[in-house]
Amino acid sequence: MADRVTVIGWDGSPLTAAARSALSAATLVAGAAHHLALPEVPPAAERVRLGSVDLAARRIAGHRGTAVVLADGDPGFFGVVRTLRAPEHGLEVEVVPAVSAVAAAFARAGMPWEDARTVVAHQRTLRRAVNICRAYPKVAVLTSPGAGPAELALLLDGVHRTFVVCEQLGTAQERVSVLTSDKAADHTWRDPNVVLVIGGGATGTTPAAPWLSGQDPAARPVRGWGLPPGEYGPAEPGAPRPGTGEDPSLRAAQLARLGPRPGDLVWDIGCAGGAFAVEAARFGAAVIAVDADPAACARTERAARGHGVPLQTVPGRAPHVLENLPEPDVVRIAGGGVPVVSACTDRRPERIVAHASTRDEAEAIGAALSDGGYAVESLLLQTVGLDPDDWSERERCVVFLLFGRRIERSP
Repeated sequence: MADRVTVIGWDGSPLTAAARSALSAATLVAGAAHHLALPEVPPAAERVRLGSVDLAARRIAGHRGTAVVLADGDPGFFGVVRTLRAPEHGLEVEVVPAVSAVAAAFARAGMPWEDARTVVAHQRTLRRAVNICRAYPKVAVLTSPGAGPAELALLLDGVHRTFVVCEQLGTAQERVSVLTSDKAADHTWRDPNVVLVIGGGATGTTPAAPWLSGQDPAARPVRGWGLPPGEYGPAEPGAPRPGTGEDPSLRAAQLARLGPRPGDLVWDIGCAGGAFAVEAARFGAAVIAVDADPAACARTERAARGHGVPLQTVPGRAPHVLENLPEPDVVRIAGGGVPVVSACTDRRPERIVAHASTRDEAEAIGAALSDGGYAVESLLLQTVGLDPDDWSERERCVVFLLFGRRIERSP
């Protein structure tokens, strides 16, 4: 094993005295091509081109001498330190950090970033990174080849964001571009780059002094979920009365079974007044709310603005309108019956919930879920609203809840 392993972050600035001292004593130096070209790298040191960090870690573990690993930015922030310290390599490292690429990108943009989310986009995680960009108003994306600004823009189709693309930070080729997301796919971008994705938050409010990194919970001040429909805006003249599918207890049961979370994309089919869509968004998921009635989409957008959450509405009738939507992780079906359920099972989301007013309808939906490759749970839910003054009954809701959990198919 190497006698000593030092990880040095590099952000384009002159190396610190500690970094120069570690490099001068190195008998092995690992890094990217531009790191190995630094004049401080000893000519006699063994040089390892850093492609796979795991392979480099094995080389370092077998080296007898002093090793240095050079990395861009802060190597402890989504960097090589995690891999080098993995138990299978047995390496103990010292770290000389530099300014992270995320901090540098926000500095170039002149923006604070304690309220930002940071995600790493690889080809295998690109979809989930895009969902974070849909769900949060300020996101830093650490990109990779094949999962860069153009790919982000293509998957954000229909969602307006501002991109701040920071290419090759800290080098002589550094370039910072500000453009709308619909224009980003038309460019060829240089690696490495960091993309700041901005927009989609509540407007017209002055942010409070932050006290927590990431998004401040006070930005979404409403406590609880499964709230009464009135929490999502007053009833409008001529608007339909809340139906069975909008009962708060049913909504709470649906949310509990779907478990929307950051990185997920939720389809809410039949969004009506927007209560379910907004509550799913408050859990940090990206949401696409669908309804055949444009007025329902408008109500959902107003409710989202009132609760400070971004979401996308798509007017149109399911199942046809679903064909061009991005792949969902979880789906709530509030209308359309078996044809919509079958269209959703074809897209293979992890979980689906639906409801029915009659047993025959419930049996048909349950059969469609089962035929589509889902394990089915069915419940009969009854809620009775009571007047607290005299405990008389105010309203009663009886509904069937159908929940499908995807059965993984054998390869």
